[in-house]
Amino acid sequence: MKTVYSGGEAEIVEKKSRFIATVRPVASEEEAVAFISEMKKKYWDAKHNCSAFVIGDRQEMSRCSDDGEPAQTAGRPMLDVLLREEIHNAAVVVTRYFGGVLLGTGGLVRAYQKATQEGLAASIIIDKREGRKLTVGTDYNGLGKLQYLVAQNGLTTIDTLYTEKVELVLMVPKELQEKTEKEIIEATSGNACISWGDEVLYALVGKNLKIFEKNS
Repeated sequence: MKTVYSGGEAEIVEKKSRFIATVRPVASEEEAVAFISEMKKKYWDAKHNCSAFVIGDRQEMSRCSDDGEPAQTAGRPMLDVLLREEIHNAAVVVTRYFGGVLLGTGGLVRAYQKATQEGLAASIIIDKREGRKLTVGTDYNGLGKLQYLVAQNGLTTIDTLYTEKVELVLMVPKELQEKTEKEIIEATSGNACISWGDEVLYALVGKNLKIFEKNS
């Protein structure tokens, strides 16, 4: 599930009109409405503060507003970007300062979509996945085989502990759990100690692993 980890802001200029896109993660309709109100107060002197948001694991709640622009030229095109990019639990407000030159309906649609895309590009977007922490203990002879499996399956190594044995702590996507355990047993001839943790939601933020509550 793609979502906004940290919101961003970006600005474009089209025929002297300024379009300022502000993106924010939101977990509920109330949070989205409060964010939109916040932006309207911040940019109180702007001609338009158009908005769109999507909430839910299946994007089941979505709203948008043209805020005085011609119907279907602002809010809906902004929402279409969020839906097309498969973004969840996020809101965007695009503030327009009119530059005196009319853009036409097609020009408005393109400008609001471009501003939204730039706002998302300025944000940190993460992909939350279901997974489980896996702790694998092995002797030093089995380390190379385990490291090869980790690389081949694109698993995330959380930690490596070196004592009289080696212990790898991994994050394994839900869909790879059975496959990973089977391959570890085969690679170590059944000599590895395998311990699974609870199921969690996780994502990579840059190169760092971030674990989330299941309902976050």
